[in-house]
Amino acid sequence: MPTYRLHYFPESGNSYKLGLMLTLCGQTFEPVWTDFGGGITRTPEWRRTVNQMGEIPVLVENGLRLTQTAPILLKLAERYGRFGGENTSERFEVLRWLFWDNHKLTGYMATYRYHRTFTPSPDPHVLAYFRRRIDDFLAILEQHLQQSAYAVGDRPTVADFSMIAYLSYPNDETGYDFAASHPAVNAWLRRVAELPGWRSPYDLLPGKRLTHYA
Repeated sequence: MPTYRLHYFPESGNSYKLGLMLTLCGQTFEPVWTDFGGGITRTPEWRRTVNQMGEIPVLVENGLRLTQTAPILLKLAERYGRFGGENTSERFEVLRWLFWDNHKLTGYMATYRYHRTFTPSPDPHVLAYFRRRIDDFLAILEQHLQQSAYAVGDRPTVADFSMIAYLSYPNDETGYDFAASHPAVNAWLRRVAELPGWRSPYDLLPGKRLTHYA
């Protein structure tokens, strides 16, 4: 059986994606809290010994360091035969939504939330720009979820776990009340939260938290 160690920090939605996937697949992992706020991931030593890309999360599987969340999710889906799509068409759709999420939804929401909540003096013009982009992406997702229970049909996949991650943090961090602004997105988040074994980000990823300015 594989053993897992997850290098993370609690505010990292990408870390949450991996922790949640492992948990929903019935796996446990050793949590390795990382001092992201203290700049550890930018040091030459950390990049030499943990991740040359200087990013969190890092999943260590039987001693092998794995990086980049989307391919790790796909690897885990294949290994455990869960949440990966049931046929060629579904697997294509999983990839389509994963790439969209990484480039659009997660890419912008993660940056917006970090600047809005965890920096002391965010530039309002930068925040406004990111907010407009995220509103557009959320509108796309809202329309899709009005017609589909999950990202791909009527079963959850790693595409859902990828897209929910940064939307699953508290409203005072994201700046959104999805129940009021995006009811289909909110209903989808609730469906995922009803999966056996689901845990919220800060429940699944404990440890010292970043300073909260918002």
